Amino acid sequence: MKLGFATAILPDLSVEEVAQFASATGYECIEVMCWPPSKADRRYAGITHIDVTDFNADAAAKGQETIANAGVSISALGYYPNPLSPGDEAEPSVAHLKKVITAAPLLGLDTVNTFIGRDWNLSVDENWPRFIETWKPLVAHATEHGVRIGIENCPMLFTADEWPGGKNLATSPAIWRRMFEAIPDDNFGLNYDPSHLVWQHMDWLAPLTEFATRIFHVHAKDVAIDRTALNNVGILAHPLEYHAPKLPGRGDIDWAVFCEELKGSGYDGPVCVEVEDREFEDTLEARKESLRLSHQHLTPFFKQTKI
Repeated sequence: MKLGFATAILPDLSVEEVAQFASATGYECIEVMCWPPSKADRRYAGITHIDVTDFNADAAAKGQETIANAGVSISALGYYPNPLSPGDEAEPSVAHLKKVITAAPLLGLDTVNTFIGRDWNLSVDENWPRFIETWKPLVAHATEHGVRIGIENCPMLFTADEWPGGKNLATSPAIWRRMFEAIPDDNFGLNYDPSHLVWQHMDWLAPLTEFATRIFHVHAKDVAIDRTALNNVGILAHPLEYHAPKLPGRGDIDWAVFCEELKGSGYDGPVCVEVEDREFEDTLEARKESLRLSHQHLTPFFKQTKI
């Protein structure tokens, strides 16, 4: 396995500069963000380190050379919109996601990470017909291009505008089973982030075994549960009222145990740090430091498990 990071935390830098920093810090790979060039409404979105809008073999060759010259590799392409949004976002999101999928093999890649999406005003069952309608052709498109889709399990349920259902269906093992039964394609899987199970008060290790063949990519992000706040507002409050994303080692996840269980499941893919810790957002140097600290914390566990 390779230790890397998601490039969304370094929007100030070009993909060449990101790759050079990754290599200098000791990382082996990067998950490259491929949003369409535009402003985004939420944090960590709208980052374009590779623009696939009008992508071709020449652009891919230049991109591959840039990354390779830095001494790192690309773990996957990342684009995390809401393809099931009830508003105007869905159609262009699906169209761009298809472009990201098409670009991946040109770059010699076989994985694209994203969200299922959700109409947050509707129940899971009410979202389901649209999920099938949208995702069966998307997965077929990916399979046609030899690309695996890694769905991140973030509920996207943090703020009032995402209430009550959140903006991503793929939040729990029960829903994952249902997804994979509905679309049993081997190229349809998970970008597994244990932190989202922690703040939902779920077992964050058990899915590593049950979904071993469906885990294509892993995000390393920690989370701290504020027990005093939780006892005050309860689990039905907006989740950010009682938890906060943290760097690996600064939250409630035991990364030694996680790495051991991950290795034991047979996983041999990338593990990419995803920084969403507000303590490290203010400056470029702070964001770089967050990646240095994450690397320092995780590296011993990788060596310990001989990953």
